[in-house]
Amino acid sequence: MKITKLVHSCLLVEMPEPTNRTVLFDPGSMSHELIEQHDFAYLDDIVITHNHGDHLDVDVIRQLVAKFPDVRILATAQAIDQLKEQGIAATNIAPEGLTIFDSEHAPTEPLFDTPQQHGIHYLGQLTHPGDSHTFGETMPILALPVQAPWGATVNAVKLALQLRPQYIIPIHDWHWSEDARAAMYQTLETTFKQHNITFIKPVNGEPFVIDI
Repeated sequence: MKITKLVHSCLLVEMPEPTNRTVLFDPGSMSHELIEQHDFAYLDDIVITHNHGDHLDVDVIRQLVAKFPDVRILATAQAIDQLKEQGIAATNIAPEGLTIFDSEHAPTEPLFDTPQQHGIHYLGQLTHPGDSHTFGETMPILALPVQAPWGATVNAVKLALQLRPQYIIPIHDWHWSEDARAAMYQTLETTFKQHNITFIKPVNGEPFVIDI
C-alpha cells in the first residue's frame, strides 16, 4: 500500500496489482496546491468523511471529476447536497472495498456547526475516522487526527493505545508549524514505540509504503 499525505487529513492511497486501485481521502482546502501538483495516473474513489472545508474543497473535487469522470464519490448526506448544488454526483452507499462505520464528529460549537460524519475502513487495511477521538474500531493502519480546535493530542494518543493499530499515520495537523510538527512527531514516535505501534512520520507530497 503506497500512501501519500497531501496536507492535513488528505491521504492518497494506491494499491498495486492485482488490486490496482486508488482512493483519495478528504481533499480539503489546505490540500489544493499539492493535489494540483500531483500527477494522478488514475483515480477510482474520492472519500469525504464530512463537509467542513478542510476536508471538502468543491473546486478540487470539480477538477478531479473533470479529469476522471468515472470516479466514485462517497460522502455524507450533507456533503452530497453540497456537491449536488455544483452539479457533482456523490453517494452515501459504499462501493466494494469501502466500509462505513460510526465515527461522530467531535463537537465544535460555538466555533462551527458540528457536521454529519462517517468513518471509513478501506480494503480491511486502513481506517480514516474523520474528526473524532471517540470512535471504537480500527484496521491495522489508522489515520489518527492528532491536533485540532476540537480535540487534544493527548486524547488522540489515549484512543490509539486503546485501539492498538499496527501503524499510525498522523492527520489533521495543518495547525502546527513545521518545527512543532517535527517535535511532536518525534514525541509521538517514541511514545507509540513503547507500545509496539509504528508511528509514520510523513512528509507532505512524499509517498511511503506500508506492507500488511
